Amino acid sequence: MTVVLCPTPVIETENLVLRAPAARDFEPWRDFFVSERSKWIRAQGTEPDEVTAWRGWAGVIGHWVMRGWGSFVITTPDSDRALGMTGPWAPLNWPEFEIGWTIWSAENEGRGIVAEAARAAREHAYRVLGWRTAVSYIAPDNTRSIRLAERLGARLDPRAPAFPGEKEALVYRHPTPEELA
Repeated sequence: MTVVLCPTPVIETENLVLRAPAARDFEPWRDFFVSERSKWIRAQGTEPDEVTAWRGWAGVIGHWVMRGWGSFVITTPDSDRALGMTGPWAPLNWPEFEIGWTIWSAENEGRGIVAEAARAAREHAYRVLGWRTAVSYIAPDNTRSIRLAERLGARLDPRAPAFPGEKEALVYRHPTPEELA
């Protein structure tokens, strides 16, 4: 039986398809989550095991139910294989709405996939969800994500409310809809 969230938008870019997360994406998510690659997104002290991965994935899917929007799984027009995730994200304790991203395997890094997907997701947050601002919370030593945020036009905002929890995070503020126009 296939269960999907309804209704959820599908965003198509020149090279990518962004769709809602689904149960079928758990295996690639799990493989990412239990690897060292997920260290940037795991809560302090969280064990990268299959059970925690399952709970995390349930939270990603549940975000759509609780908020009516959430992060998109990144795929391509010729394959529904999940490459990563990006999009609007705002758990209950987040001080601001975030555009977040992950790429799930090293083979897909450096190809512009996340930049293209994050631009589309940010545009969706602004145009469809009516956001007036967005941030990205990034670990200070996550240089790849910092470079990507800057490539997207986001700038370090030292006056932004601090990231909740035990992990330190820099706050990168994205250009407003007016600044992107």
